[in-house]
Amino acid sequence: MNVRAIFIDMDGTLLTASNNISQRNLEAIYRLINQGVKVFLATGRHYEVTAPYHKEIGLRTPMICLNGAAIHEALTGKAIQTRTVRLNEERFHHLTAERPCNVIVHTAEGLYCKEQDDEVDYWTKVGQIPPRYIGDLRQADYEDVLKYSVRTGSANPEFSALFKKEAEVIDWNDGFELIAPKVSKWSAIKSLIHAYRINPNEVVAIGDGPNDIEMLRHAGTGVAMGNASEDVKTAADFVTGHHQNDGLADFIERYLCKPYEPFAL
Repeated sequence: MNVRAIFIDMDGTLLTASNNISQRNLEAIYRLINQGVKVFLATGRHYEVTAPYHKEIGLRTPMICLNGAAIHEALTGKAIQTRTVRLNEERFHHLTAERPCNVIVHTAEGLYCKEQDDEVDYWTKVGQIPPRYIGDLRQADYEDVLKYSVRTGSANPEFSALFKKEAEVIDWNDGFELIAPKVSKWSAIKSLIHAYRINPNEVVAIGDGPNDIEMLRHAGTGVAMGNASEDVKTAADFVTGHHQNDGLADFIERYLCKPYEPFAL
């Protein structure tokens, strides 16, 4: 397998359920880097809660954040590409205000939330930056939206379908996300591999969620985690182990690593 770049999802792929990177996953990534493979993170997270893990690994490649709506430079964190989504705000907030759900608006300047919850608390702890606003979002003053997250507590495709004419919709088991039309992790990957002069056939993408389907379908090699849904597994060329059992490292060791060489930290 001729591989020059690998794009790795974070939650449910790189990270354990406790939001840690296992030693085995770290060592597998270091072996790839030592072989000259470029390693990228491609996540639905915003930059502030991606960067600490990027730094922990020691990567020097750009980060794909917010499902491809933003690409951040490695050292400074500067956004080198953004794709904003434009909704009918009055309609969006009318529909979300009358339903029991949390709404998180990811903007170029920070987060705006309908409610404080455990997810927001975790992001604040890791990213060290609290939301810019918490409360009735109809009263919030924000612009340059990169992603809307609507947490309903369960799958709600009938609700999310109301926005399909305005945005790219990603349905989750606990709600849905909205980003700009035709934006995905894969659209961001295409921008990066063009800049690095890497052929799509030389790319591996690995993930577990519905926001990973496009990159698994179009990369030269798409890899689904064992904990992924059947829709995600169907989009992939390979299915590896569960993220709690180092499925990422298992695939790297089995298919991508050359005969063992000591890795450099």
